[in-house]
Amino acid sequence: MRANRCVRVCARLILLLIVTATALLAPPPPLFAAGARGAPGAPLADPGLPATVPAIGRTWPVGLRPRLLRGWEPPATVYGPGHRGVDLAAPAGTPVRAVAPGRVAFAGSVAGRGVVSVDLTGTGDPPLRTTYEPVTAAVEEGQEVEPGEVIGTVQTNGSHCPAPCVHWGLRRGEGYLNPLSLLPPWLLHRGPSRLLPLAQPASAACSVVVGGFGAPLAQSAGSPCRRRSRRVR
Repeated sequence: MRANRCVRVCARLILLLIVTATALLAPPPPLFAAGARGAPGAPLADPGLPATVPAIGRTWPVGLRPRLLRGWEPPATVYGPGHRGVDLAAPAGTPVRAVAPGRVAFAGSVAGRGVVSVDLTGTGDPPLRTTYEPVTAAVEEGQEVEPGEVIGTVQTNGSHCPAPCVHWGLRRGEGYLNPLSLLPPWLLHRGPSRLLPLAQPASAACSVVVGGFGAPLAQSAGSPCRRRSRRVR
C-alpha cells in the first residue's frame, strides 16, 4: 500500500513540474491582436479590405505629366508621422481634374483650405476615395464626374508645399493608399509630348512618316520620299 501511494505522489509531482516548466517557458501573449487599429506595426489599410488598387485612372489631376514634389510616405502606424498622399507641382489657378469616374463625396472647406473628395465608381464597399487640396471646388456634393472633368482650380493659399502644388490623396475607409497606383503604366511613365519643327529636311520628313506610329502619308510620284525610296532600291 505504501509503495503504491508513493508512486502516485511521485507521478503527481512530476506532472506538476512539467506543467509549471511549460508555462514558464511559453512566450507571453501579444498585447495587441494582429492588425488591431492603433497597434504598433498595424497595417495602414483596414484589415479585411482589398489591399490592391485597380489602375483605373485616365488622366493626371493636373497637367500632362506634373512634377512630383513629394511622394507617398506611408506611416508605420495609423496615427504615425508620414505623408498620406503625393504633392504635384501646379500654379494657382491650374484646373484640377477627376482621374477616374465617380461621385463627389465632399466639396468644401476644411481648416481653411478647399477640399474635393470623389468616391470612385465600381471600387467596392467602402469605395476608393480620392482627395484634392487646396482646391476651389467647381462641383457640388453628389455630382457625377467623368475622367478628365474639371472639379476645381488650385487655390493660392492653403498649400503645405514650399512651391504651389496640389495634394492628391487616396483612401479606402480609414486606410490610406498610394494615389499613384491608380495610374496605369502607360500614363504613369509617359514622357512629355514632343513637337516636330515646322521646317525640316526632306530626309527627316521621310523618316518621320515611315518610322512614326499610324499609317504613312500618301506619297506622290514626285515626292522626295518617293525619289529616295527608288534610289535605295
